[in-house]
Amino acid sequence: MSVLHSMPVTDPLPPELVAVATFAPGFHLPPGLEADRPPEARGLARDGVRLMVSYRGDDRIVHSTFNRLTEYLAPGDLLVINTSGTLNAALPATRADGAPLEIHLSTHLPADIWTVELRQPDGDSTRPFRHGCAGETLALPNGGAITLHVPYLHDRHDRQTSQGSARLWIATLDLPGPLQPYLEAYGFPIRYSYVKKAWPTSYYQTVYATEPGSAEMPSAGRAFSCDLLTDLVAHGIQIAPLILHTGVASMEDHEPPYEEYYRVPAETARAVNAAHAAGKRVVAVGTTVVRALETVTDASAITHPGTGWTRLLVTPQRGIRSIDGLLTGLHEPRSTHLAMLEALAGAGHLAKTYAEALNERYLWHEFGDLHLILP
Repeated sequence: MSVLHSMPVTDPLPPELVAVATFAPGFHLPPGLEADRPPEARGLARDGVRLMVSYRGDDRIVHSTFNRLTEYLAPGDLLVINTSGTLNAALPATRADGAPLEIHLSTHLPADIWTVELRQPDGDSTRPFRHGCAGETLALPNGGAITLHVPYLHDRHDRQTSQGSARLWIATLDLPGPLQPYLEAYGFPIRYSYVKKAWPTSYYQTVYATEPGSAEMPSAGRAFSCDLLTDLVAHGIQIAPLILHTGVASMEDHEPPYEEYYRVPAETARAVNAAHAAGKRVVAVGTTVVRALETVTDASAITHPGTGWTRLLVTPQRGIRSIDGLLTGLHEPRSTHLAMLEALAGAGHLAKTYAEALNERYLWHEFGDLHLILP
């Protein structure tokens, strides 16, 4: 999940994120360190991005490349991956007065309703649009339509007013055909301002995606290539899948994470427990995997199969029970993802690694470099 904007320390925080702000370190991210295009467009292979490996036990840091991942794992270690595929979740829309908007489909909720984000074109990018109205119907391509019903419950502005300032809405779609073919024909990947041009959907998919459902790419796994996966398996490293469909991740209003659908298969839960019992390391590929596993792992650190909706926010106060290591991208200042990383690695280690990443000019965001945190 990528984050659009930094979170200035002068802005007030809602109660849900006060604890996060206490733990997650603040730093300045220079625009030049935002990956503005896929590595393939920078002359690299998909698995050729940089990899920072850090050992939280002694604060050791190693600089490498992702295609050498096998060197940092051992036979019997378990990688847990999120096989959710990225939707063409952005759609052009038109208001009754002809004003153009962009709709970002965030989460497909039960009863066939959606959480959606309203965006307004702004040059080559978009910005939040806060003037939607309850009951308003927007026109979509090829005779489709979307109707706004009420502001999303967890939108911070909903605590003040029912409309006129909400960015997120509960809505229903009226499409001329099935969802997936419609999005393939008329939708496009959600793109943030640091990505300067549009890229095909294939650039927003992991090679192991099996089930479309994420508004944004679970990006920690993007760098895996088929060859690297084969190499990992050949070296005795286990791989187990789960599903967590990510919603939009714009944190420009200090919003807590939204509820997301997850599914942890029984086979994956067994593999996690067996790896721990054998003294092997369980490494999550991305914060989405951590959120799903922590949702189904009990206080005794036993992971169970499960499916449903999670609102879990992992902080240092709560702690982490299910994993020993984490492969992740580099996250923006004071984001909830950093709080999760700190729950695993500790504040001191996280501060050292991020200072090193800034000094070594690692690249941030979904097309950027990666960080492997190990015991």
